[in-house]
Amino acid sequence: MTAEAPPRKNVPSTTPAALGLGERPAKAGPEDPAAAHVRVKLDVELRALLAHEPGTKSGADPEDLHQMRVALRRMRSVLKLSGRLVGPDAEAVRAELGWLGQSLGDVRDHDVLIGHLREVVAEFEVRDQPAARRLISKFVTERGVAKRRLTRALASPRYAAMLQDIGRLARQPGTEEPTSAAGSTSADLVAGLAKPHRKLAKAVRALPSNPPDDDLHTLRIYGKKLRYAAEMAKPAAKKKQAERIQRLIKATKNLQTALGEHQDACVAAERMRTVVASVDAEVAFIAGRVAEKELLRRAEVRAVWRDVWAEVDEAAQSVIARR
Repeated sequence: MTAEAPPRKNVPSTTPAALGLGERPAKAGPEDPAAAHVRVKLDVELRALLAHEPGTKSGADPEDLHQMRVALRRMRSVLKLSGRLVGPDAEAVRAELGWLGQSLGDVRDHDVLIGHLREVVAEFEVRDQPAARRLISKFVTERGVAKRRLTRALASPRYAAMLQDIGRLARQPGTEEPTSAAGSTSADLVAGLAKPHRKLAKAVRALPSNPPDDDLHTLRIYGKKLRYAAEMAKPAAKKKQAERIQRLIKATKNLQTALGEHQDACVAAERMRTVVASVDAEVAFIAGRVAEKELLRRAEVRAVWRDVWAEVDEAAQSVIARR
């Protein structure tokens, strides 16, 4: 397999200035309208996306792609929750972010799988290492296909247009916006945390004692939405309330980490099951050993995730009850 040629220029495709943004991100505080906080969040995350774009293109450090994807997800969450505050085009922009997110996600999923497999098989016997390398090489090849698809997306007019559209949503208006009774004050961002918490709590209550893997993955998505909403609400809150929101952010991050471990273990185990039909006996043996370890990792998370959720629920209640 030949190495992927590096891009000619390790620079972003555009700059914040070219998107009509200021030299530095704008700021918003408790006295500013909610729309200002939405725009500031979009501004910050758009800059983060652009900052990690060169590293994503070069592939030198998988963390760049990860952080680019995180910035994209935060923007999608902001637009889902409060996009109406910045105009009628918000939903169309959110859909375009979903398009790019698919390409970023395909590569990121392979990065996570490959990195984890390398850690797991490093503990195996020397005689098993050649087969382990052959197993990993299958996923490296798949990643190469996904990376080339992502590279084309980042070089496309569609991507350039998407950046311009986000920039328009993120730009602060030239005059102060009036508040309205339809939820455009800073306090409403804090009050708005009740909705994603309610959805998460409802999903938890609906689970059986031994929930399906897909349901726990859905729970993680709900938890992530609550976390991103809390991150946007924190600058809009007074000091004491901001401290309680920070506790909620930490708790939701812990839940996201735990359920992420569960999802990664499920995906890895399933990939090992599906790969055995296309490999030799030695590689199939290694895949079986890996699958066994992943099922153990899955069981460990299932033993503790409800305790992690209890911390999220307590932290959310403290914010919602005192708003």
